[in-house]
Amino acid sequence: MDDLVRATGVNRHSIYKEFGGKRQLFLASFDHYTKTIVSPAFSRVEETNATLDAVSDYYEQQITLAETNGLPGPGCFIANSMTEVAPHDQEVQSIVDNHNQRLMQGFVNALRNSLTSASTKSETEIKQLAQIMLVFTNGLWSQSRRVSDGQTLRDAASNFLSLIRRDLS
Repeated sequence: MDDLVRATGVNRHSIYKEFGGKRQLFLASFDHYTKTIVSPAFSRVEETNATLDAVSDYYEQQITLAETNGLPGPGCFIANSMTEVAPHDQEVQSIVDNHNQRLMQGFVNALRNSLTSASTKSETEIKQLAQIMLVFTNGLWSQSRRVSDGQTLRDAASNFLSLIRRDLS
């Protein structure tokens, strides 16, 4: 709270009055983060005709943002909350679950649209690949907390997507 008071110039009482307390401010942060960070980057993956190229663009946009803000960086607010808060807080767990479900749906969409005509992937296999993509994505953003070079993240994303594309053919 001290950092927030210093950064905004708003006194602590006004912040508490607006949000009702630290917890309410923390929970409101998820909505703001989703609107300002997640949605602008991930919405392209959710487009009806999105392919793995959209996933690649999503990774690139977030890696570029991390570089702009300075690496190593804070990582993803939701991924951090998933490991640090959600195991002990049902409300945060629900927010994280909804976020991860959104990513899963986007990845399933991109995978379906990336299938080649020769592919024989079942719906179950597509969902399994999307689950792997979800785990990779959360890990990639966690990795951004320890690397100082965005190229490390780009290489990991590129190699990962190459493996996924190979599996789809």
